[in-house]
Amino acid sequence: MGEKKKFIRDSVYGDINLNDFEVRIMDMPQFQRLRRIKQLGLISLIYPGATHTRFEHCIGTMHLGSKLSEELGLDDDEIELIRTSALLHDIGHGPFSHVSEGVLSVPHEKLSKFVITQTSMKDLLEEKFDVKEIVSIINGKGRLGPIVSGELDVDRMDYLLRDSHNTGVSYGIIDYERLISNLTLDDGLILDIKGVQAAEGALVSRYFMYPSVYQHHTTRIVNTMFRRALKKTFDEGIIDEREMYKYDDSDITSKFRHCENEFVRDIMHRLDNRIVPKRVKTIRLDNFKFPEKMYKVKPEELRKAEEEIAEDYGLDKDYVFINIAEYPRFDEMKTQVSVDGKLYPLTEISNIIGALSKARFNIPDISVYVPEEEKAKFMKFKLENYVDLPEIDREKFHGIHYDQIKLF
Repeated sequence: MGEKKKFIRDSVYGDINLNDFEVRIMDMPQFQRLRRIKQLGLISLIYPGATHTRFEHCIGTMHLGSKLSEELGLDDDEIELIRTSALLHDIGHGPFSHVSEGVLSVPHEKLSKFVITQTSMKDLLEEKFDVKEIVSIINGKGRLGPIVSGELDVDRMDYLLRDSHNTGVSYGIIDYERLISNLTLDDGLILDIKGVQAAEGALVSRYFMYPSVYQHHTTRIVNTMFRRALKKTFDEGIIDEREMYKYDDSDITSKFRHCENEFVRDIMHRLDNRIVPKRVKTIRLDNFKFPEKMYKVKPEELRKAEEEIAEDYGLDKDYVFINIAEYPRFDEMKTQVSVDGKLYPLTEISNIIGALSKARFNIPDISVYVPEEEKAKFMKFKLENYVDLPEIDREKFHGIHYDQIKLF
């Protein structure tokens, strides 16, 4: 008798089938922990529906990895390997996902490798797989790596769909089926010319999801508060960062609420009750001639500026926050497109992607946040007195305006 199929009902794709071995992996405590880690960290403070977890994202990534592997004509063993690697790609994520990663000295891929090769998960996986192969795929290495971790990978397809579904922000709806059916595997994933529109859709989605969800100004301040508190617990030996792969969101929340450190307790009280600092200054990076320069500013310089602002305005230095939105990477622009047997970068094939490549600095900004009750002191505040800002571009607006006319 063949093995009985199991199904999970997913909110994005409907029924996802699992084999017995995958069910055993999911039943391991290391995997069950992912049910207790929110995919989007603290973003449910801004979008109340964003309480979905890494658990469902991993299952969704497995489902898309499976679809893509079949489309690419991989053999059954390779399909199983991709399914398992996709299922485990985030197994090492710390609590609140990327929020805690900003403070950890090792990326979550390293912690994932540890869980897969050094814990009881390894004993189970080795019944069927070479764990080194799984780690290699999760890190985007080898022939099969780009499926799970590359430019147009299934991880990204799933989180765009799932994050937009749960936040209610309709930008992230991408035509993943068309993308998948137009990808081939050669030296990396190659997109057929017929899939270019779907790829444009995916990139435009990400372009809009950045300012509205991932780098929303409130997302950034709650993340910054959380990271500052977490860093204090590491520095004071209250939490051992090497143990982060064991903890879930509620462990950290509880440690914060009952922490000996008063600042950490206060930050948790503020997050619990949504007492969020307010922006007193925002400068969009596209105001500068060379916006990239802003990413050369070292964290120590920003910390020093925070301390000086606090001193000048009579605030506690731990409650002044300067934040620069994350660098808008958009690796998908590097995707190779096949046209009549020749390969071209996506940016050359698509005017939209070319325009997005320029427009991506329209989004990020540098912002200064202080507690709401202190806001009135900052009416005439000048950031350039504290941070060495790049040169302002007086001609910029006309150029952007022209690019946007071209885009639409």
